Formats: sequence, structure tokens, C-alpha cells
Amino acid sequence: MYVEKVILAAPRGFCAGVEMAIKALAWLVRTFDKPVYCYHEIVHNKLVVRRFEQLGVVFVDDIAEVPPGRPIMLSAHGSAPEVVAAASERASYMVDAVCPLVTKVHHEVKVRANKGYRIIYVGHEDHEEAVGTMAVAPMAIHPVDDIDGVEALPDFEEPVALLAQTTLSHRDWEGVLHAARDRFPDMWTPGRSDLCFATTNRQAALTAIAEQCDTVVIVGSANSSNTRALEKLARELGCERVFRVNRASELPDDISGVVGLTAGASAPEELINEVLDRLNPTEGIEEVSITDEDEYFPPPRNLRDLIEASGTLVSFSLGGTPSPAPMIDRQVAASDVLDDLIAGR
Repeated sequence: MYVEKVILAAPRGFCAGVEMAIKALAWLVRTFDKPVYCYHEIVHNKLVVRRFEQLGVVFVDDIAEVPPGRPIMLSAHGSAPEVVAAASERASYMVDAVCPLVTKVHHEVKVRANKGYRIIYVGHEDHEEAVGTMAVAPMAIHPVDDIDGVEALPDFEEPVALLAQTTLSHRDWEGVLHAARDRFPDMWTPGRSDLCFATTNRQAALTAIAEQCDTVVIVGSANSSNTRALEKLARELGCERVFRVNRASELPDDISGVVGLTAGASAPEELINEVLDRLNPTEGIEEVSITDEDEYFPPPRNLRDLIEASGTLVSFSLGGTPSPAPMIDRQVAASDVLDDLIAGR
């Protein structure tokens, strides 16, 4: 391997929703005896999931697998209403760590369905986010994942609305949006796009560097929708060599020239640094930033209430030192929180 330079895209890696979810699950691990249960993977990253498993978290795909009276967290991808209800009934304590951007889409589905709309939902039917969203109003929703899906829809008599999975590729979404508008000119769409700002930013950052690169490396897991969207985008931009890897050990040995590097929204920075060490560019690293992300999602309300009521308000600072002040975790990275738990600090 002889890499001349690495061009590092920014933003990359953890988004605000992932930061919130990891810190919320870390708090449950600190607060309750093992095991703590989580419905689906808290985020789609193998390293993050494996580390929580080491800490006594059990990930399940059915709430019925959780023994009654144990704490449960619901993943960042959003859950079906019946799953939320079952978890609330079964758990001693339940926290829904759904990303607020997914909550927005759930709300839009409920409102439009109650007003008699037929909802075209653009997403990947097997993805946890899409499953949870479609369950909000299953009789009103019609899932599609491409332009052909739009063409196959019936001619609805009811008004039509268009909503989307938050982690879609912007290019895929635009194509379906135009096709749907051609078929349903009076179609309702939300005033603010359903697409996650973090997903859009990472795609824009990759677009900004792609043409300069001989190879593009994307760090993230195969079941991460926004990571797969980055991989697809890199190929659409004409990159001849594109590699999606979980870890640096998966990189081939024949990479050379200028390498573009980015990461999906569920990938921790330590994996990016691990890849950088493996690439070891002779002419150094250039970071290209298209925007600063300063969004922050606080922990779910009931978790904040638990923290405030506990009498031992623990900040997510190094070592988890008891603090008399309310929990302030905005300045502390979720990766550091998880590392500290693994280290027993």
C-alpha cells in the first residue's frame, strides 16, 4: 500500500441522533443492574453494538424476548406503536431513544392518515426505520423505493402525501419526488424535507472530494442505510475504486494514490482514525469541510426526569464523577462515554 494523500470529508461519522442514543443507553448501563435490554441494535454499527454487549446489554428483535421487569431501550431508528406499548407494559423502565427526525416523520404519517390521505412512503421496506414508520398507519401507507414503484401505484381517489425514510440518498429521493409529482400534481409534501440533515451533509461532503480521489473508503456497517447510500453515491460520482469497511483490517493492500475517506452516521471516530493509521499517507491528510454541524438532541424526557430525580446527577464527563449540576453532555463525545464505560471509569 502506497497512499500519497488522504482527503478527509467533513462532516463524517456520528450524527446528533446517534450521539443521543448512545449516551442514553450508556446511562441505563450505569443506572441499572445487568442485563439491560435494547430493541434492535441501538445504532447500525458492529463495534458500538459489540461494546454494549460487553457491558451487559442484550439486543433483541422481539419485546417478548425480554424478561418482565427489566429495563428496555428502543433503538434510534424508531419503533412501531405496538412495540412501544408492549415495551412500556413489560419493562421496569423504558426509554425510547428514537431520533427526533424520525419522530417528525411518524407525526406526519399520523396527521396525514387521520386527514384521509394516501401516503407514498419512500424507503427500504426491510429497514427498521421504515418498518416502524409504516406501522404508524399501515392501511394508509404505500411503500416505494424507486421510480418504478411510483409508476406502479394506483390512481388514488384520495389526496396524496409523500414522505420518506430519513437516511435515503438525496439523489434517489429527488428522482422519486419528481416522478411522484408528475403522477400526482396536487401531492402534499412537508415544508421541511424528511431527509436527515446529517445524511445530506455527509453526501455533500463526499461529493466535494470525490473527483480528486483515486480511491474512496467509507467506514460503516453493511446494515447502515446512510452508509450504503454513501457507497452508492461514490460509484455514481465515477469513483473507480470504492471500499466500504467496518475496520481498517478489511482494506485491500493495493490501495495507492489519493484516497478520499468518510464515514456513515453510525461510525465512531476511532474507526476513522484506525483507517487513517493503516493508510499512512506520505503527504499527509487534508480535511475538506462543507459545513459545521452543531445540532444537539438531548436525552429523552423521561430519562432526563430519572437523572434529575436520582439524587446523584452524574455527568457524562470522564470517570462519571457525581455532580450537583444537571447532566450536561453536549460537549462530551459519545465515543468517549462508551470508552469510559468499557474501561470501568
